[in-house]
Amino acid sequence: MERRTFLRGAVIGSSAAAFGGTLVRGAAYAAPAQPGAGPYGPLGAADSNGVMLPAGFTSRVIARSGQTVAGTSYRWHDAPDGGACFADGTGWIYVSNSEVNPGGGASGVRFDSAGAVTGAHRILSGTRQNCAGGKTPWNTWLSCEEVSRGYVYETDPYGVNAAVQRPALGRFKHEAAAADPVRKVVYLTEDETDGCFYRFVPATWGDLSSGTLQVLKASGAASGSFTWADVPDRDGSPTATRAQVSGAKRFNGGEGCHYAGDTVWFTTKGDNRVWRLNLLSGTYELAYDDSLVPGGAAPLTGVDNVTGSSYGDLYVAEDGGNMEICVITPSAVVAPFLRITGQSSSEITGPAFSPAGNRLYFSSQRGTAGSSSAGITYEVTGPFRV
Repeated sequence: MERRTFLRGAVIGSSAAAFGGTLVRGAAYAAPAQPGAGPYGPLGAADSNGVMLPAGFTSRVIARSGQTVAGTSYRWHDAPDGGACFADGTGWIYVSNSEVNPGGGASGVRFDSAGAVTGAHRILSGTRQNCAGGKTPWNTWLSCEEVSRGYVYETDPYGVNAAVQRPALGRFKHEAAAADPVRKVVYLTEDETDGCFYRFVPATWGDLSSGTLQVLKASGAASGSFTWADVPDRDGSPTATRAQVSGAKRFNGGEGCHYAGDTVWFTTKGDNRVWRLNLLSGTYELAYDDSLVPGGAAPLTGVDNVTGSSYGDLYVAEDGGNMEICVITPSAVVAPFLRITGQSSSEITGPAFSPAGNRLYFSSQRGTAGSSSAGITYEVTGPFRV
């Protein structure tokens, strides 16, 4: 993974700032705000887990790679990566990928209504470098292989049904997926320096066994209109999927992807950008670009996994940088929400909110030792905006 470090400070975000598909136009950037200008205030000193948080928030360690999850006999996987939460009766399950090759896959941790861990289980095995993924409206987890001609696997977070390989979603270096229940499609990012952005249109919504794979077509500009074109050969051999459609727009290292309110947000690590697709107008633009931040004071570097809160805030995890999760608010403020100390050789992965929105889960993929066998999965609780 590429890592770049910049001077830190909270700043006002880019133009077209509002979330949920409503765009607010204005200058590219307003005057820089002061550090700690985010909705929760400045970060405090690191707690006993090495996590710096705003006042009122606390952290706890849920699991460590190679160790049994507390109160269970289940050994947590190496290199925890993308994740999501699923309601489970009065409790919930946090699902996490394993980005190792071979032997990737995914696991889940079960919580009761009070947040106590009640179990842990495997939901996918025998796959390769499962990086990010996405949650479906029918409560399955799409686990994506970040390897050449990788697959998407549809898994059961509850551990009842066997995982199913979904070749209809294309074979390429998959990163993340985001389901759109309005247009009944699944968006997909590709982790290549000349990667594309895709959508899969199922023949029947709720069934990913067949359908049409399409790629986004647009100019090379940072904003404009877009269309979709069918990918002739989703198998990607001998010609890679990204090379099959003339005019397909290139994105430099697609990473996290999130759908909310007729808008798709996704990140590209090669140029440290957050992109926005307005699905109502059929246009795309930059929601964040660190190269446009005045004075080089970018608060967010190494963009990676993303998730959104019910309030409309976007949370972006860093691969490297200052090991932060930054929040981008509907009013375009970009500020650190948390920072992990003493783990500069790691990356933050898998941010996801509990169903009630008052607990945030995430992992440090390589922990303090900088090794895939030293991953740590955390929970943060506090007064999140909901």
